[in-house]
Amino acid sequence: MTSRISQIPTSANRSANLEQRAIPGVKHLIAIASGKGGVGKSTTTTNLALALKAQGARVGILDADLYGPSQPRMLGLEGTPESAGGQRLKPMQGHGLQTMSIGFLVDDASPVIWRGPMVTQALTRLAYETQWDNLDYLLVDMPPGTGDIHLTMAQRMPVSGAVIVTTPQDIALLDARKGLAMFEKVNVPVLGIIENMSTHICSECGHEEHIFGEGGARRMAEDAGTALLGELPLHIHIRTGSDAGIPVMVSDPRGPLATAYNIIATAMAHKLDTLSAPSTDAREPAMPTIVME
Repeated sequence: MTSRISQIPTSANRSANLEQRAIPGVKHLIAIASGKGGVGKSTTTTNLALALKAQGARVGILDADLYGPSQPRMLGLEGTPESAGGQRLKPMQGHGLQTMSIGFLVDDASPVIWRGPMVTQALTRLAYETQWDNLDYLLVDMPPGTGDIHLTMAQRMPVSGAVIVTTPQDIALLDARKGLAMFEKVNVPVLGIIENMSTHICSECGHEEHIFGEGGARRMAEDAGTALLGELPLHIHIRTGSDAGIPVMVSDPRGPLATAYNIIATAMAHKLDTLSAPSTDAREPAMPTIVME
């Protein structure tokens, strides 16, 4: 595998105890997660970040899916990040979002064949050794499942809250419930659930139907005692925009799809404000603990 991961600089004065440090330059760290792949989590992350930016916030994205990074393509970004004084990497800028991804450091065609400790170290360095510039929100595009990346986030980073993305399909909801339970076990507040591909909208006639089922995320939110932040349709413009590196929040910022993302972003930010979230002040870190049962 051809890799440029060695270009991530190693700071000489970096604390060995990362568990006790907030991420410099970041006010709120929000994990966007799903128990199952293929539910549109990365697309949702990108458009939510752009919605928050449109509302006046300073926003970044950390692509934590090291085995399958999507953010470079979705934001239309290419190239390698510059080094800031040999100590940190400068985030790439895509549509006004500060972005860091392993996809900038590894060739597109090369698979990342790493064991857990290597993945954990890479994620930690991408988070802490990127020169984030005064972000209100850093949205973390999480991989599917509940593995090393998720535990590393919970143990080493002051996560303000998590959002679960699912589709209405029963099998997706089953895995989403596991993802939600995982965050509860590690004491990370769950801000709410987003139902993606809630309905399909025909591009020819505009007919709307529930092809994956109806009301699944709402019932899941009620059972879990959390909020349903919103529902997003399965629409061709969301898919084509993501593939082209021009998300629908950019291509049609006043359209109905952008309105749906804006409503969810507002609800998510409001929920975060009302929660007693862990402090991200580096002087008084409030870190989640791992509870094993």
